[in-house]
Amino acid sequence: MVCRAGERAGAVEINCPVVLLDCRAIFSKEARMSMNSAINTGLLPEGLSDRLPPQAEASARLVRTVLDTAASYGYARVMPPMAEFEETLVGRLQSAGAQDMLRAIDPVSQRTLALRPDITAQVGRIAATRMAGAARPLRLSYAGQVLKLRADQLRPEREEMQVGAELIGADSESAATEIVSVAIEALQKAGLADITIDFTLPDLVDQLAAGPLPLPADLVVPVRERLDAKDAGGLVALGDQAAAYLPLIEAAGPFHAAMEKLEALDLGEALASRIAALRAIAKPIGWDITLTLDPTERHGFEYQSWFGFSIFASGFVGEIGRGGSYAIQRGDGSAEPAIGFSLYPDPLIDAGFGRKDSKRIFLPIGHDAELAQALRGEGWRTIAALSDADDGKALGCTHWLDASGPQEF
Repeated sequence: MVCRAGERAGAVEINCPVVLLDCRAIFSKEARMSMNSAINTGLLPEGLSDRLPPQAEASARLVRTVLDTAASYGYARVMPPMAEFEETLVGRLQSAGAQDMLRAIDPVSQRTLALRPDITAQVGRIAATRMAGAARPLRLSYAGQVLKLRADQLRPEREEMQVGAELIGADSESAATEIVSVAIEALQKAGLADITIDFTLPDLVDQLAAGPLPLPADLVVPVRERLDAKDAGGLVALGDQAAAYLPLIEAAGPFHAAMEKLEALDLGEALASRIAALRAIAKPIGWDITLTLDPTERHGFEYQSWFGFSIFASGFVGEIGRGGSYAIQRGDGSAEPAIGFSLYPDPLIDAGFGRKDSKRIFLPIGHDAELAQALRGEGWRTIAALSDADDGKALGCTHWLDASGPQEF
């Protein structure tokens, strides 16, 4: 069975071979039982793992911090489903994520379902359909697990938490300023320090190629690729028209120095307007945030329009989040501007962020129920004995309750 769907961004046709076999029709009942008995019952598929205490609780707390921060700016939470019909999800995925979906046949509808590799596309669907009539700008937040077909080189996990916020109906510099501010504040409230924000201008080459630095259509993509790879030699090899883009490679690095190099280029309104917007977005960001600029970074920003940003933190490999401006396809075929960010907090959780030490007290059989209730109101976590054999200390309690109150073990 072969499923084909056209990805909207760039009208790329994606051929997704899906082979769905019912192993029950191949193996006998006895053979299946023998196979199952040979498999470790605690084994999980590659790239999937359990979150145990206290990491599971830390994950919930960190996600809650991000969502509460977004809510304080007026972002209302939505909860899309884990799976959707394949054609619906693929039609809204505007990146390579369309090739990264796990698929299955829905036994009810007999249609192909896809497990989401990204939640942003689902939020776009909600905004364009269920909430098409809601007042704009529409502010929505979300959190949930996403599942990918394969892991990347930096992170072996195929399942990860994604949490973020989307501002639908605007992609102005003021909207960008708000989105960047919400992302930074959420991470700071989660306890993260030494944050770096790396700005990019995903459509800059397209704008310049159509104006002050003209390029033939067949050179636009190769020039983008060379700039993205910072391949100065490769750019020169493409000819004089491509070599004119060399100054953009040099205009990358610490924000203020890079901006000065960018401002020194006299390339018309297309560049001047973006420089002014970057200055405005950066202005309210605190001194404790490191800002960098890579105006031609494209990897991962293929579907972004004029603005994009990545979030890094000291001690962590790779991005912990990213965001930027993009377009949502409405039901009537028109495009609606939007801007947002997504955070992937699993590395933070693994590093201990989100954890909170709690007071745990053991309640012996026959304890004072009203006193126990009062202790819970004060922030204690109570562990009640269910038999005389229960050992409070072994159960992780630091105190036990007697008639006079909490006693330390």
